[in-house]
Amino acid sequence: MKLFPASASHQLEFDKIKDLLATHCRSEYARNKANELRIHTHLKFIGPQLLQTHEYKLIIQTHLYFPDDAVLNLSKELKLLNIEASVLSGEQFLQIKKLANAIQQIFRWFTNERKIDYPSLSLIIEETYYEKTIISLIDEILDEYGIVKDNASERLASVRMSLYKKRSELKRVFDRIVGKLRKQGYLADIEESYMNGRKVLAVFAEQKRMVKGILHGESDSRRTSFIEPEETTHLNNDIFSLENEERKEVYIVLQKLTSKMRAYHSLLNIYHNIIGEYDFIRAKAILALEYNGNMPALHDKAILKLVNAFHPLLYIYNEKLKKPTIPVNISLDEKNRILVISGPNAGGKTVTLKTAGILQMMVQSGLLVSCSHDSEFGIFKQLMIHIGDTQSLEFELSTYSSHLMNMKYFMENANGKTLFFIDELGSGSDPNLGGAFAEVIMEELAKKHSLGLVTTHYLNLKVMANKVSGIFNGAMAFDEKNLKPLYQLIIGKPGSSYTFSIAERIGLPQYLISKARKLVDENHFSLDKLLNSTEQDQQQIQVEKKKLDKLIKENERLQKEMQLVINKEKHQQQVELLKEQNQINEAKFTYLKEMDRKLKSLLVEWKKTDDKNKVIKMMQALLFKQPEIQIILKKQKRIDSKYMETNEPVKQGDKVVMTANRQVGTVIDIRGKKAIVQVGSVPITVSIGDLVGVKEKIIDPVEIENQD
Repeated sequence: MKLFPASASHQLEFDKIKDLLATHCRSEYARNKANELRIHTHLKFIGPQLLQTHEYKLIIQTHLYFPDDAVLNLSKELKLLNIEASVLSGEQFLQIKKLANAIQQIFRWFTNERKIDYPSLSLIIEETYYEKTIISLIDEILDEYGIVKDNASERLASVRMSLYKKRSELKRVFDRIVGKLRKQGYLADIEESYMNGRKVLAVFAEQKRMVKGILHGESDSRRTSFIEPEETTHLNNDIFSLENEERKEVYIVLQKLTSKMRAYHSLLNIYHNIIGEYDFIRAKAILALEYNGNMPALHDKAILKLVNAFHPLLYIYNEKLKKPTIPVNISLDEKNRILVISGPNAGGKTVTLKTAGILQMMVQSGLLVSCSHDSEFGIFKQLMIHIGDTQSLEFELSTYSSHLMNMKYFMENANGKTLFFIDELGSGSDPNLGGAFAEVIMEELAKKHSLGLVTTHYLNLKVMANKVSGIFNGAMAFDEKNLKPLYQLIIGKPGSSYTFSIAERIGLPQYLISKARKLVDENHFSLDKLLNSTEQDQQQIQVEKKKLDKLIKENERLQKEMQLVINKEKHQQQVELLKEQNQINEAKFTYLKEMDRKLKSLLVEWKKTDDKNKVIKMMQALLFKQPEIQIILKKQKRIDSKYMETNEPVKQGDKVVMTANRQVGTVIDIRGKKAIVQVGSVPITVSIGDLVGVKEKIIDPVEIENQD
């Protein structure tokens, strides 16, 4: 995005947002991205950036763990790895292993389900892969502390075995000497130490000539001398030589490992950037939570719709002080392009202007914004601002001259992809002349289809909003009674400056106020008075509207409660019906269970007895004398004999049979694919496909008697 002037980022406090973002970055990569945060003009870039931050914000809010614990700054190590003759240390290889492990965890975290839930975050690793060879190469050579293993090479294993033997021999000889000299009282309290990499005795200075060996030094007090015993000199020499050989072999092993790892340099760079990228997204998500940032809708056209928007820095400040922040609502589009904001000084005009400006810069830099999620942002190619005193010292221009120079740039360069903000348009000059120029400037910007906000005290600009297409009014609300700004933007009407009202309230002498009124154009004074009165009426309307909204919400709540009671009653009726049906089913189940038990008993009897006929008679009696089943079947038979199927589509008022339980009822209502069936006093909701239309049969009375 092209900014004008160069100080626009500083004036809109976007630099402070970048500084806050940098404080949440843990890696060097992320901090560099925060400090160099760019404002983009392509939707295909901005959209994914916002979605990534939004998805990470959801992860934090749902307390889901994401494996981004590793804070790695390996730029130097990776540059060194790419140099042909370089050799990385064991500690540096451990850092590379840590990097590979971190990437492995991230790949494992993105299961198929999570790729669906967090598609934008998963895209970061989509073009790469996890290479397990990196860790296996390091583990083959180094232990968990970054020390080269004994078996890393045959030569190293041999040298370290020799070292072990020599050190063991040195310890035996040294311990014997220490024991001997301790008895003689030659040794100081510390008895032994190391100097110049060699094991030495700590001997009292007055006894040093009694011990044969090499003097390596003395203590600061000169009371203790450090002597290498004559008997251990050759052993120390051997150990020193072997240690040199060990260092050389370790270097060779690390050199070979570095050479192998160099093949994965590009992949490791990608891994490093991925870790840094997730750290950067995390920082953006944490910052968004601080100022209640959300993901808005994006459009590739000129539009700005702010719903319950806050200035992010003001929101953070007020949250610390436990103070509320008044939201602002603004809507700019092709029809309503330029909003003229008027009202008293210190009423929030400039803050409103800065809120819109900083949020637009934030969203085009991939940051979530402090407004409702149903806000809408277009993508602008350039952003122009004129806020405060921009006097040019270099060219010794006056404030108004500087103002006109900026306006000249605006009019020459503005277009349909420009968003501009002008604070106190026309100020710094004669009100009549300045107001005239301001009117011309605003009309010209409207013709160029630019979108913007303008703050002013000029009445002619307030009136102009009703005459020129695309320009409309807004006013900052003011409590005249208490002389307090309300920091609320009211769209659709101009605002009063409350000049005389404020003067009266603070106790300025009345004769001075009257004198001032006489000096003011009568039409000018009448219009301001009218605006004053209108605004107060509007505020009263807002109060009454809030009361009405409260009553409406209370009514809706009561309706919901009543519906819950009705639904609960219907549910209870259905429960009772189901209980009745379950009792019948339970009786059937109990009967069948008892039948099974008796039949098993008869089967055992069949096998034991010789009188088979007796058992057969008992089975017949059991199978064909079932009073309960007979009664149930008899009832079902009566129902089936009373009704016949119509084979016609089911409609309201029809008699129907439910196929699931053979219950008969009447259709009292049809709702789509569902029907409400009245069974006795209970209404039941049933799918129409589970209903069969029936009508009563005309039955001969004689037939009924035969059935009984």
